[in-house]
Amino acid sequence: MLTFIKNAEIYAPKPLGTHSILFAGNEVLKIGEIDEAALKNSGAEVTIIDAEGNLVIPGLIDPHVHFIGGGGEGGFATRTPELQLSDMISGGITTAVGLLGTDGTTRHMTSLLAKARGLEEEGVTTYIYTGNYDVDTPTITGSAKDDIILIDKVVGIAEIAISDSRSGQPTVEELSKLAAQARVGGLLSGKAGVVHFHTGPGKAYLSQLHELLDHYELPPTTLYATHITRSQGLVDDAIRLAARGSFVDITADDKTGEWIRYYKENGGDMNQLTISSDGNGSLPVFNEDGVMTGLGVASMRTLYEQFTSAVNEHGLSLEEVLPLITSNTARALKLGRKGRVAENADADLLILDKDTLALRDVFAKGQRLMKDSEIIVFGTFEKR
Repeated sequence: MLTFIKNAEIYAPKPLGTHSILFAGNEVLKIGEIDEAALKNSGAEVTIIDAEGNLVIPGLIDPHVHFIGGGGEGGFATRTPELQLSDMISGGITTAVGLLGTDGTTRHMTSLLAKARGLEEEGVTTYIYTGNYDVDTPTITGSAKDDIILIDKVVGIAEIAISDSRSGQPTVEELSKLAAQARVGGLLSGKAGVVHFHTGPGKAYLSQLHELLDHYELPPTTLYATHITRSQGLVDDAIRLAARGSFVDITADDKTGEWIRYYKENGGDMNQLTISSDGNGSLPVFNEDGVMTGLGVASMRTLYEQFTSAVNEHGLSLEEVLPLITSNTARALKLGRKGRVAENADADLLILDKDTLALRDVFAKGQRLMKDSEIIVFGTFEKR
């Protein structure tokens, strides 16, 4: 079946102007002038969508999601729930990367892999990282490098914790060995081979990652640090790390627009910045004595909400914010067919209201999952 979107103002993520888009299966076939009458007369089944007054953008990419839940820092009753397909669709996320967090004992890599495969069968694109906070870190095959090489969905190692009381307190030498495994695994499999680092509130900030670049033969793109907006000092250090060529990631919250502006105004390389949701992860609050005083659960929809807030409320342009949740993330993870609206790219597309950026339609791998702001495809066990 063919899908034809006409009168679409396209941000790919750069603005392309108003064009038509034709796609079939999971591939964009043509962008530009398309003969609607010829399509109708071709005998093929064609869905025609008039996008006048709307924008078409790439589907969002979320590089940090707890597919099978996370947390448990407040005891077994505080383990967060699994992700559902509708959580992704409601936030316009068509590609996501799953990971473990603090708990690598009662949550397992094989379960994470199975959940990723299930979400893919339900209609979206998924990948995972091998590992968790710890060093030594859990794997599927017994080797992080082998996981990356042999398991199609594994694109790197995560989320290795630094500057945090909950980390495995790794040395720089231990981190260098993990990064080397990720690097070689990525080279041999044609994948990103990144190490995605959980950065805690500790005063060491990203110093261990700077040491890795100072003293070990590692490309800076191997290192990918997240949770960088815990403090101004940490953001300043992230700006320095991004200047060296590593990617850095903001965890979306109600201050995301402010942090993007701070990062930009203080010389941060916008090409090296991404945003993630930490979806279904726990959000514990600790006092100075390390006692947990509060707990929340992250939502994947926060990524879309903070993207629109950054544009609508913080005065940032769509052209500069959109790459942070599409093309930059695709580059960081070497997902060549994702994060852009282009011929021969995957048909992951969103239709947004031009004035409000309200989400109207979601297409993932060419399948329509949301129509006129209503989810029309749900996960296997979700209530309609």
